[in-house]
Amino acid sequence: MTEHAPRPLPLGLPLLAAPMAGGPTSPELVAAVCAAGGSGFLPGGYLTAAQLEQNLTRLSDLLTERGVANTPFGVNLFVPAPSDRQRDAERVLDYADRLGQEAGQPRWNDDDHYAEKLHLLVEVHPVKMVSFTFGCPRVDDVKRLHQVGSRVLVTVTDLDEARAAQDVGADALVVQGFDAGGHRGTHTVDKEPNHRDALALLPELAPLGLPMVAAGGVATRGDVQRLLAAGAVAVQAGTAFLRCPEAGTSAAHRDLLATAHGTRVTRAFSGRPARGLVNGFMERHESFAPPVYPQVDQVTKPLRAAAAARGDSSQISGWAGAGWSAAQDLPAAEVFASLLP
Repeated sequence: MTEHAPRPLPLGLPLLAAPMAGGPTSPELVAAVCAAGGSGFLPGGYLTAAQLEQNLTRLSDLLTERGVANTPFGVNLFVPAPSDRQRDAERVLDYADRLGQEAGQPRWNDDDHYAEKLHLLVEVHPVKMVSFTFGCPRVDDVKRLHQVGSRVLVTVTDLDEARAAQDVGADALVVQGFDAGGHRGTHTVDKEPNHRDALALLPELAPLGLPMVAAGGVATRGDVQRLLAAGAVAVQAGTAFLRCPEAGTSAAHRDLLATAHGTRVTRAFSGRPARGLVNGFMERHESFAPPVYPQVDQVTKPLRAAAAARGDSSQISGWAGAGWSAAQDLPAAEVFASLLP
């Protein structure tokens, strides 16, 4: 266990824009929330270091234009997990065969450019907060970020993961409930996530003494109030902003938000458990998807991209939380105001 004493998070109003990777959380969305008095996290997942740097530059320019250049914001990174090709290759290739000729090829050495992006955030473009999903960063990585003044947050879904985050020197926890949209933040790929919401997790994790940012199922002002009352220092909302004009949500995803009848957790799209809007792809394939990430994500990606390009919402990964039906087609500042206690 490290001896680092957690430092308070640099927060204003206790409401953050979640780092929805793959497009929805754009620099424009984070800038709009920051201008409204909140803060947010740029997603680093699925990006190269160069792409992330472009988004950081764009966000900095937008904040300057809006007169809020000093507003603190963060970046989220995916923690890479080693892939066991010998164990998993046959299952992944069998799944690709089921998907058809348009499926992509798995890449067994993919680490999501983690080292390059960490270097960017330490040596080139430090930010006030860096959060991690899918596991804990190494102690040395945490120390490097602390040396440049960054607070480190780790996404957790249970007490064991929270203790692991504390052991590496995290400054805060992102406490993710089962009702959150997108990927569950379990620290191992094949772990079956629990069915507990942030309201249940917050009092269990509070004795660790780390500040907690609550996430999952945030659809109304009442949701935010309850999570803050339960001990969270801030609340992270994602799905509520999906329909905002500033969000990078695809047209097919927006269509699915308007037509779907519910959400559930599935491995069909990426191999990791993730909550999305129920559609045809999910129903046809989830029983066959092996718990292998990111290789399953890689074999489904061309199919999903082609479907999004032609506006076919039945074949995309329409990530959304349990409160998806409350998302409104309004500017981000108005959504932010509607959630703020």
